[in-house]
Amino acid sequence: MTSNATRPKVEARAKAGKGPRPKHVPERMCVVCRDKGGKRTLTRMVRLSDGTIEIDPTGKKNGRGAYLCDKSACWQRAATTDVLGQGLRATLSSDTRAYLSAYAAEHHPAESSATNETNEKETLNG
Repeated sequence: MTSNATRPKVEARAKAGKGPRPKHVPERMCVVCRDKGGKRTLTRMVRLSDGTIEIDPTGKKNGRGAYLCDKSACWQRAATTDVLGQGLRATLSSDTRAYLSAYAAEHHPAESSATNETNEKETLNG
């Protein structure tokens, strides 16, 4: 004698005409533009226990974390203003700001060149 309580929930969902439940994707928010995205699509910055700030590509380091999206404008604003420092509850040193600017220039240069091309077209068209 089998009862409905012993059946797996997947079978019950399949009988009801529903597919399996979609996998949960954790979301995080960019501290600069406040756009939400998947945890793996954003870059995590972490303040370690000794007060240093690093980029955490794994997303698993211990410490206070804050996320930045892939927009170069967000990276530049994080390096020049105190918005990232507020998110990490720390003060950014000039070395850390230079590190962020260099990382942004290396990993997110596409937007700045697209903006320059648009400005050049507007200048030519008068």
